[in-house]
Amino acid sequence: MIAWLIVLGVLVGLAILPLGVSVWYNENGPLVRLILGPVKLTLFPGKKKAKKENPKKEAKAEAKKQAKAEKKVRKAQQKKPSKVGGSWKDFLPLVKTGLAFLGDFRRKLRVKRLEANLIMAGGDPADLAVNYGKTWAAVGGLMPQLERIFVIKKRNIAVQCDFTAEKTLIYARLDVTITLGRLLALVVRYGIRALRQFIDIKNKRKGGAKT
Repeated sequence: MIAWLIVLGVLVGLAILPLGVSVWYNENGPLVRLILGPVKLTLFPGKKKAKKENPKKEAKAEAKKQAKAEKKVRKAQQKKPSKVGGSWKDFLPLVKTGLAFLGDFRRKLRVKRLEANLIMAGGDPADLAVNYGKTWAAVGGLMPQLERIFVIKKRNIAVQCDFTAEKTLIYARLDVTITLGRLLALVVRYGIRALRQFIDIKNKRKGGAKT
């Protein structure tokens, strides 16, 4: 009994495990992290590796790269693959399934955090005030659109003016996640639908049906 409870607890824990990405932009440039539950792995920028200068090795690598490119070109010239299309009537249901999957996937996504802090620079107070008003108007029009598309848990949008700054700066962060359980449910649901469509197409071709 205890073992089953442990297994059930593990399955529930996996089902609610958040997966996603966290994208930042600040004075250091862009930063992209992969979210795996409590773990965050940096995808970009990668760690810089110190390059050791070795002229012979570099020349050998360049020659190998050139030979590989020439071989690829020769192979492409010799092989001329034919691009024969299939029935659009069979293809259309697959497109509909793909679009339905993307629509459900979008609705299951959660924007855990949306932050943007824009510091506008400008020497002319009048121009800066006009631009400030236009920026807030754009934000006011954009946010309702985003909230209709995504579920936004936490947001913090700010626009400021700095008359002494030389250039306009922005800090932004976006955390988008989906639980493992929701993702698997979508994959299974639409995977079964797509598999049935593949089988139907295969059966039509075996039977020699014309579409």
